[in-house]
Amino acid sequence: MDKLTQLYQKSVSRRNFLAGASAVGAASVLAGCSNNGPYLPPTTTTPPVVPPTPPPAVSDADILNFALNLEYLEAEFYLRAATGFGLAAGDVGTGAGAVTGGAKVPTTSVLQQNIINEIAYDEQQHVKFLRSAITAAGATPVDRPVIDLMTSFNTLAAAAGIAPAFNPFADFNSFLVGSFIFEDVGVTAYTGAATLISSSAILSAAAGIQAVEAYHAAYVRTALTGSAIQAAAAGTVYPYLGYANQVSALRATLGGGNEVPLTLPTTVSTPSSIVAADSKNAIAFARTTDQVLHIVYGSLSNTAGATSPAAGVKSGVFFPNGLNGNITVTQS
Repeated sequence: MDKLTQLYQKSVSRRNFLAGASAVGAASVLAGCSNNGPYLPPTTTTPPVVPPTPPPAVSDADILNFALNLEYLEAEFYLRAATGFGLAAGDVGTGAGAVTGGAKVPTTSVLQQNIINEIAYDEQQHVKFLRSAITAAGATPVDRPVIDLMTSFNTLAAAAGIAPAFNPFADFNSFLVGSFIFEDVGVTAYTGAATLISSSAILSAAAGIQAVEAYHAAYVRTALTGSAIQAAAAGTVYPYLGYANQVSALRATLGGGNEVPLTLPTTVSTPSSIVAADSKNAIAFARTTDQVLHIVYGSLSNTAGATSPAAGVKSGVFFPNGLNGNITVTQS
């Protein structure tokens, strides 16, 4: 039973108790109106109101280190997909955790290889930039945490209802689905972090990284949708768009909603849906650090049939030992 359920049951029990106490009190008042003498209300003591403990403040360095953890994950995924190898030793810290899984993705064209190469280079440079920015801010960049690129995808795929086993390094289309898992999370994470950053220089840099993540996400979402349109026209099956939407539904459950399913055009007046933004203002979604943690940890409650994230989760899925830094545990 997750914490949210426990709190709900406690509140229900307390309301039931108070309702019962009110009924008893009403009966006492009526009894006091009899010939047994005047009713004297019992003496009560009002408990002091204890204000909730505010969440600990986070610094710009904390936010950058949180982002660095995510960039380590993306860089390791893309570099292995592009080359079969991960980040250089000089870019991961002296106490870096191990990375398991990952392999060079077989491609069928120069275009496919170039796409993987470009995204891998971008994510590698994000790691380098964040490490230097954290150092320039007088803080210490966190080391790369332990990262799982082997069993994590199967765990997430199973939770999303994707079968059989899923390997994002098997081919280019599978790689697109793996990329889809990461890129939308990166976009929403940087958008959400904007309100937490106090330095205008750091905020500007974070906005620049967010824009690049959005470019990556746009390519991935367009490639998946375009391939599905081509397959439909040819009368063939393209399951990868469905896989991406299953991932999107799981992310919505874990990370506070903020998802737009990929859809194909049905008529000239009903085009495909590619952009992940709210329907009213066309503004990209934002996620809190807590919501991002829920996604990368896959932190649904262990209760059977659970449909809400769990609090107090410190690790899981892509980060089997958790993130490094001061933002590592789910709060709600």
